[in-house]
Amino acid sequence: MKVSTIANELNSLAYHGRGIIIGKSADGQKAITAYFIMGRSENSRNRVFVAEGDAMRTKAFDESKMTDPHLIIYYPVRVLGNKTIVTNGDQTDTVYELMDKQMTFEQALRTREFEDDAPNFTPRISGIIHHEKGEMNFAMSILKSAEGNDASCERFTYAYNNPLNGRAKFIHTYNGDGNPLPSYEGEPKTLELPDVEIDALTDLIWSNLNQDNKVSLFVRYIDLKTGDAETRIVNKNK
Repeated sequence: MKVSTIANELNSLAYHGRGIIIGKSADGQKAITAYFIMGRSENSRNRVFVAEGDAMRTKAFDESKMTDPHLIIYYPVRVLGNKTIVTNGDQTDTVYELMDKQMTFEQALRTREFEDDAPNFTPRISGIIHHEKGEMNFAMSILKSAEGNDASCERFTYAYNNPLNGRAKFIHTYNGDGNPLPSYEGEPKTLELPDVEIDALTDLIWSNLNQDNKVSLFVRYIDLKTGDAETRIVNKNK
């Protein structure tokens, strides 16, 4: 299996779209997740991440320039007990609400499909971390159109039990720039998680995202013994 460094993987494309990273720290003590957004249009770039309790939401940086909040404003991160949900759209709320009614992560996402932003039909990518008694497992999902055909939705879920220390999985929406944008293909990629504190990892991810296209970044470390979470948010718009 190919294992990439964060720097090499993020520098491999100028435009990943939105991306989710989930893994376990090198010492095995923390669950780690990161979520970033990139943008090409003024509307997409006109955003910031804002913490709201243990959740995180997107917000227009300049309300006067927001032309269409559809698919732009949502909660990328919500917490349900010992589960942390991270997604690239309002399916965060779907997963939260349906899992609260005893449905599984996969069952909840079966009620959704890719975004209605023709001709791109942007994939919906989602992740969930479950931690208990010092252990963690996680899952990732992608809902995408079949070869760009909006009449057919392909659904893939990847589950990781007892993940390896110092490794993460990375999934993103696009395989680069284009018109229409080419959707992500294949399994989540495997990344090396360096043995560093949250500020250093935040800097590493942010500095290796394309300078022109990056918009915002969220990083969270969850202590697997205590459940305590430490969070960092970086916004290009200030």
